[in-house]
Amino acid sequence: MAVAKKPVAVAAPAEKAEAKAASAAEVKAEVKAEKPAKKETVKKETAKKAPAKKETVKKEAVKKETAKKAPAKKAELKSVVELQVAGNSYTNDDLVKIAKDVWKYDLQQKAADLTSVELYVKAEEKKVYYVMNKDFTGSFDI
Repeated sequence: MAVAKKPVAVAAPAEKAEAKAASAAEVKAEVKAEKPAKKETVKKETAKKAPAKKETVKKEAVKKETAKKAPAKKAELKSVVELQVAGNSYTNDDLVKIAKDVWKYDLQQKAADLTSVELYVKAEEKKVYYVMNKDFTGSFDI
């Protein structure tokens, strides 16, 4: 028995090449259509991001300038002056206290009225000369 062959649709080689070219063209068209959209999006995002970075840099620069402008606080210098005369030792506070006592008891003035004291120590004479409130002058022994 002879088997009848069914005709099979066979595309000619030229038709296959055209179909491949057409499908390739469609893919390229789709890719091209998608790419510009992506580029525009990227450009828009980049445009949005770029100014933000510049502002951040400017803000950091302003912060750095502000930090530089603030003066550093210096630590107070604490000093003690001690005067030694004939085996006795006197500090600045000791001499000021003696001067306040002279003001109050010897000069008969109120302690609240004393506004300025200038003391001059003459060690070889064992004397302290004073000027109080720029009007009262005198001396006391140490």
